[in-house]
Amino acid sequence: MLKLKVCGMRLAANIAAVAELHPDYLGFIFYEKSPRLISEVSAELIKYIPSEIKTVGVFVNEELEKVKDKVNLLKLKAVQLHGSESPEYCEALKSTFPTLEVIKAFGIDEDFDFSTLQPYLKAADYFLFDTKTKVHGGSGKTFNWSVLDQYTYTKPYFLSGGIDLEHSTAIKKINDERLYALDINSRFETEPGLKDAAKIKEFIQEVNK
Repeated sequence: MLKLKVCGMRLAANIAAVAELHPDYLGFIFYEKSPRLISEVSAELIKYIPSEIKTVGVFVNEELEKVKDKVNLLKLKAVQLHGSESPEYCEALKSTFPTLEVIKAFGIDEDFDFSTLQPYLKAADYFLFDTKTKVHGGSGKTFNWSVLDQYTYTKPYFLSGGIDLEHSTAIKKINDERLYALDINSRFETEPGLKDAAKIKEFIQEVNK
């Protein structure tokens, strides 16, 4: 069964409502230019999310020490790196926090060169394939999934980028054992950072039929 990550959580009551649906991952954005930037007050709640849900801090080209501080302070179980972070950056996080899951995100388009992933194979636990945009995710746009036919590595990945309820049938037709998780965000919102819990629940039911 595919794992599910709900990303861009921002508001306390909404975080609680989505957590009740038991997604495998909840993502919290620590990128100041994002409309889904989590406040320091709401971020304090991350420590109290049920332990079976993996809490993910999402960062874009942040100073390594600041990321380490957030992992320590909020007891994050995973870090998603959505910028141009190097393999060495990823490895530094892994060496400091051996149990931390490192998810390296890449923006995908028709011209993406998958050979550029090779240096990250040992440095990251998972890849995340999102639609290539200038805004580092949350665009609500889907890329052409057939491009993933060019992905030849065995590293498991998260599929992201404009996934909506209407994609449920197409997702179930994907035959790729490397597809580890679905990452949903803007298409399940009523406003940036406010998720529609009922729609997420319906999506879970549809994908798992």
